[in-house]
Amino acid sequence: MLVYGRNVAERIFKDENLLKKVRKIEIEEKYYSKIKNLLGKLPNNKIKIARNHEIDNLIKDNHQGIIIDMEDYQYTPLDKVLKRGDDKVLILDHILDPHNFGAIIRTAVAAEFNAIIVPNDRQVLVNSTVVKTSVGAVFDIDIVLVTNLNNTIKILKDNGFWIYGTVMNGEDYRNVDYDEKTCLIIGNEEKGISKLVKDSCDFLVTIPISSKIDSLNASVAAGILICEVVRSRK
Repeated sequence: MLVYGRNVAERIFKDENLLKKVRKIEIEEKYYSKIKNLLGKLPNNKIKIARNHEIDNLIKDNHQGIIIDMEDYQYTPLDKVLKRGDDKVLILDHILDPHNFGAIIRTAVAAEFNAIIVPNDRQVLVNSTVVKTSVGAVFDIDIVLVTNLNNTIKILKDNGFWIYGTVMNGEDYRNVDYDEKTCLIIGNEEKGISKLVKDSCDFLVTIPISSKIDSLNASVAAGILICEVVRSRK
């Protein structure tokens, strides 16, 4: 997996376990001189000093003078999340925009949510754009990849979680109790949560908005609900 951007790079360089997963770095000389002390014991044969236009040929996005080739992202088994007694998790029901996914990850980490669960089909997975948009926060939260969301919801319920799905015509999200183990479900950008997932929810919640606006961006809706869960527990 290729990742890029200075904030992402510095997050990786400060974590010895992540640094071990680096295969190769292509970096502008002027930036390398600023951060070479962060590279620790990374072998010199893994570092290539490159000109900006050479890096441009690899990544068209704003790479900020550094690209890192590292091992693919490793997802966390659901069992691990359940065994440690987590009490705040997210389910993403087929989010397709990597920018939405990255933004949701960053908010979840900021709010100290424990994990994000995603399906392995019709869902953007962890890629370069997701890592960049999350500003490296993807490495600070467990992301669980599952084959069936409805089966996963059942397992969560069996482990004491209450399931809150987001819809357009549910109960005001501010009037709901989030004191117990909480799983928030954020739906697809166009279709929302699927019917089977909706039918599996304990609560259906809505963010009231002006009639001038049709709906909220998925990452914005997730941010509002995530913050409400944290606020309500204080």
